[in-house]
Amino acid sequence: MADVKKKTGKPAAKPDKKTAASAKKSGPDRTEDGRDILARELRSLIPRLDAEGLSFLVEQARIHLYNMQAEELNKTLAGRAAQPARGDSFRLEGSGSGSSYYIVYNNDWIMFSRDEMAQAARIVSAPGTDMEIRERFYRWLERERRDVLVSIPMADRFDEKLKTLTALIKRNFKAK
Repeated sequence: MADVKKKTGKPAAKPDKKTAASAKKSGPDRTEDGRDILARELRSLIPRLDAEGLSFLVEQARIHLYNMQAEELNKTLAGRAAQPARGDSFRLEGSGSGSSYYIVYNNDWIMFSRDEMAQAARIVSAPGTDMEIRERFYRWLERERRDVLVSIPMADRFDEKLKTLTALIKRNFKAK
């Protein structure tokens, strides 16, 4: 089992004898895994957090769940017959519930919440030259959605993929 490190960089405390004993009581083959230890540590921290800290953790959990769903969808789609590569291809897809959107890039599905897509639409629809808009959008992606820059490799505001993505969002969404 790998040591879980706290923010201080020091290894997390090892489970005491009571914890180890209770893990053994759960079943003959049951051993406590890292997830159990982290869940217990998180539960112990909750009473000491203020509302802002709890709100941050909830938002991070939602983002992580979105990313897990997108990864699962990517795995499912990768299992299907792949289309032959014909350069970079982009499209936008809405979820059935309307609560999220996907930017589909070369069969890689990148999930955006409705709020994130609205924010992206506001950025790409704001006044400015094409280069200014692309710069703002690229900076937003760097700050808020670095995973997009990993899934869709874009070097900077001059990248043609960024130009294509910006135009696609602008064409499909009206900023409010």
